Amino acid sequence: MPREPQTFESAITANDFSSDDYCGTTYAAKLLGLSVATVQSLVEKGEIEAWKTLGGHRRLSLRAINAYLQKNSPQLAPADPDPRSRLSVLVVEDDEDARELYKAHFEEWDMAVDCSFMPSALEALMDIATMRPDLLITDLNMPGVDGMEMLRALKRNQQLVAMQILVISGLPRQAVAERGGLPPNSHYLEKPIHFEWLHGYVTALLVANRKWR
Repeated sequence: MPREPQTFESAITANDFSSDDYCGTTYAAKLLGLSVATVQSLVEKGEIEAWKTLGGHRRLSLRAINAYLQKNSPQLAPADPDPRSRLSVLVVEDDEDARELYKAHFEEWDMAVDCSFMPSALEALMDIATMRPDLLITDLNMPGVDGMEMLRALKRNQQLVAMQILVISGLPRQAVAERGGLPPNSHYLEKPIHFEWLHGYVTALLVANRKWR
C-alpha cells in the first residue's frame, strides 16, 4: 500500500511529486460519470474517502473511487468504443470568460477530443498526473500558484514527458524569458486566443495521436 503524505500541500512540494493517489472533485466526477454535486454528496455521506487541503480544495482517494466504481460499475462505467482515437486536453485558465470561449469553440468543432477545464494551476497540479492529458493548454498569470510554477513542477514528472504544452498568455515573450522560460518543446502564443490556429493545431495532434497509438 502506498504511503500517504500527511498533507496534500507537502506532497505537491516534494521532489518526487505525483498525484496518482488522489484527485480533485471535478476529475472524480468525470471518472464516476456523475455530476460534481453528486460526488460532493457522496463525500458528505462518507461513501467516498476525501479530505480538504489547507486551501479548502477537496481531495478524493483514487482507491476509494475505484472501490466505488467496482461496486457500481454496471451503472457508472460507460465504455468508449475506441478511446485510442480521442485526444485528452486540459485547459488551465482562471478567467471564466476565456474558459467559456474555449468550451464554445471545442463544442462547435465537434472533434474527437475529451476536454477538461481547471480554473487554477493548483487544481491542475493536483489532478494532472492522474489525468495524463495529451495536451495542456495553460495561461501563466494566475492567482496563487501561477502557470510558471506549475510548469516547473511538471518538468519533474516523468509520467508527463510526452504531454504537449501550449501556453496562451498575455505576458510578452521577454517577460516569460526573464522568469525562466518555458519547458522544452512547448509552444507559446500571446493573447488574444487565435481559435482558427488552435483548431488546426488540435487537428494535427489528433492525426499524430492516431499514428502514435
